[in-house]
Amino acid sequence: MKILLLYYSYGGNTHRVAQYIRKILDCDVQEILTVTPYTGSYNSVVSQGQREVDEGFEPPIRPMDKDLNNYDTIILGTPVWWYTFAPAVKTVLSAVDWNGKTVYPFATNGGWIGHTFRDIKAACVGADVKKGLNIYFEEDKMRTAAEEIDRWAEQIKED
Repeated sequence: MKILLLYYSYGGNTHRVAQYIRKILDCDVQEILTVTPYTGSYNSVVSQGQREVDEGFEPPIRPMDKDLNNYDTIILGTPVWWYTFAPAVKTVLSAVDWNGKTVYPFATNGGWIGHTFRDIKAACVGADVKKGLNIYFEEDKMRTAAEEIDRWAEQIKED
C-alpha cells in the first residue's frame, strides 16, 4: 500500500497536524498550494472564503510534485471553511480519478465541522472514504488529544 498525505493549510494548524501524522506513518507528503496565496486580515480572508465556497470556486493551485495516480491510499487534510473543505482542496478533488483509492480525511477547525466529511465522500467518487478525524483548535492550541490522532493513524497502518 502506497500512502500519500495530501493537505491544504491556511493558518498552519492543518500543516502541524499533517507533520505529526507523517511522523507516525512515514509516508509521502504533498502540500496543496494556491497560485495566489490568501492575504489580508483574518476577517477579509474569512469573507473571501465564504464567497468562494458559496460559488463553488476552485482556485488555481501550484503544480504538485507527487502524482496522485501512483498512490492507493490518500490521507486528506483540510481546514474547515464554511462547514466544508477549503476551495483549494476542491480544485484537487475535482481533478483526480478516485476509483479504487482509499481516502482517510482529517479536518481542522475552530468551531463546527459542518458537512466536511460528507462533502469529501461526495467529491471522491469511486473511492472508499473512511471515517474522518475531526481535530479541534481553539485559536492556535489543539484541543483534540494527540492520542486520538495516534489511534486514527495506527488504524490506517492496520487497514
